[in-house]
Amino acid sequence: MTFDDLKTTRPDLAFIAHWIRPGTHVLDVGCGDGFMMDYLQTDKGCTGYGLELADDKVLESTQRGVRVVQQDFEKGGLALFGDNSFDTVLCLSALQMMQHVEALLRDIVRVGNEAIVSFPNFAYWPHRVALLKGRMPVSKTLPYQWYDTPNVRCATIEDFRALAAEVGVEVLEYVALAEGRIVDFLPNLRGELAVFRLRKRGGEVRP
Repeated sequence: MTFDDLKTTRPDLAFIAHWIRPGTHVLDVGCGDGFMMDYLQTDKGCTGYGLELADDKVLESTQRGVRVVQQDFEKGGLALFGDNSFDTVLCLSALQMMQHVEALLRDIVRVGNEAIVSFPNFAYWPHRVALLKGRMPVSKTLPYQWYDTPNVRCATIEDFRALAAEVGVEVLEYVALAEGRIVDFLPNLRGELAVFRLRKRGGEVRP
């Protein structure tokens, strides 16, 4: 898979990929169909694993050549890995499905020198408009109806910054994206996806 393939299919992942150095060791928590790990392995020479629970997603990832550990990462899945086992831990568009977000954040910065997380920004302006109309938002980043959604958490960019400070996780940088492009002006209003680069407080910043 090439960068152009990634950019065409998933522009958000194409942006996130530029934060990951070639040849590094990566864990993708909630790797889904393995699309991101496939790109990182074939185009950037990275090594690592995906962590996934769903049988069908594990099969898809394996068919892409991604090594997958089938574990529930909310029930001790990350306990398999020691401190700083990976250069980067990814948790992309999965936090909103977690029951215990605080514990997961602490764990991903424990096993990785750095972590990259992304989640739908609930403060995105179309979401606000939907709420003003008395309806739950449905969008590209929140594609489910209220009655069939796997999402159990709704957060904004500012919510996550506050949570990171509360649990002792350092925010190295963050951006809001719309269609894979950085939103500089009013990001909490105009960004549909939030992306954060994190590390445990007191860790070493990579060059």
